[in-house]
Amino acid sequence: MAHEVVEGFKFEQRHGKERVRVARVWKTPQGRHFVVEWRVGISLFSDCVNSYLRDDNSDIVATDTMKNTVYAKAKECSDILSVEDFAILLAKHFVSFYQKVTGAIVNIVEKPWERVTVDGQPHQHGFKLGSEKHTAEAIVQKSGSLQLTSGIEGLSVLKTTQASFLHLIFADKYTALPDTRERILATEVTALWRYSYESLYTLPQKPLYFTDKYLEVKTVLADTFFGPPNTGVYSPSVQNTLYLMAKATLNRFPDIAYVHLKMPNLHFLPVNISNKDGPIVKFEDDVYLPTDEPHGSIQASLSRLWSKL
Repeated sequence: MAHEVVEGFKFEQRHGKERVRVARVWKTPQGRHFVVEWRVGISLFSDCVNSYLRDDNSDIVATDTMKNTVYAKAKECSDILSVEDFAILLAKHFVSFYQKVTGAIVNIVEKPWERVTVDGQPHQHGFKLGSEKHTAEAIVQKSGSLQLTSGIEGLSVLKTTQASFLHLIFADKYTALPDTRERILATEVTALWRYSYESLYTLPQKPLYFTDKYLEVKTVLADTFFGPPNTGVYSPSVQNTLYLMAKATLNRFPDIAYVHLKMPNLHFLPVNISNKDGPIVKFEDDVYLPTDEPHGSIQASLSRLWSKL
């Protein structure tokens, strides 16, 4: 965010609208419906210092106008489009339509409505709510420069074997955690990846390109976590699995420059219960107490050497 000198101080400002909820339905001539539901956030960088310093709001783009623009632009989209493309569309509108706006940030969270299957057939207009959410953020400058980030929220994954946590070298008097050679590994992945496109004029023109890419990235992350279906893949730590997932993403997709993964370690604690007469429940890698409070917090980023991030 650029700053200005105001009355002897450095001053930074932006304004916008948050949690604008919009749903859009598209209908084909064959009667097949498509639906998206988005939660939109908008933040504008603009030359409206007078509104802070004196009684002059003439340079402000009203936040109510921003809200109305979301619905108007959704109406104008006659063809289904990705959440990334809608974020870019909105941001581009604000920097091109308003002279005082120099930059725009649009972030969107897509609610995961999924088409249902009835009697083995995809339903024409029936949907159910899924789990993980598709996110997007577009940062657009008046010059046409672009920073585009996609992501996943709430990708819950678990495997019941092929995981351990050994060799705590730096154990001290407060460390009580024993080596664990067999454990459940569970996490809820939050992923962000930034594309290498730096301008509005270099974006792929293929329809729904970023929707397809989102599904492909999600598959790569999950496949790397689980490993082959019959054998799985060994995980010595959440840290190692996280790194392999991020590396697999960069190796698979050349137009992704940066990946950030956050993977809390959601614990499944062995259950051993005894009384004076002996064991009631003896743990044999079978009965666990699931808990996420407290949980381990692991996150890391991986980017290409040429990346500016």
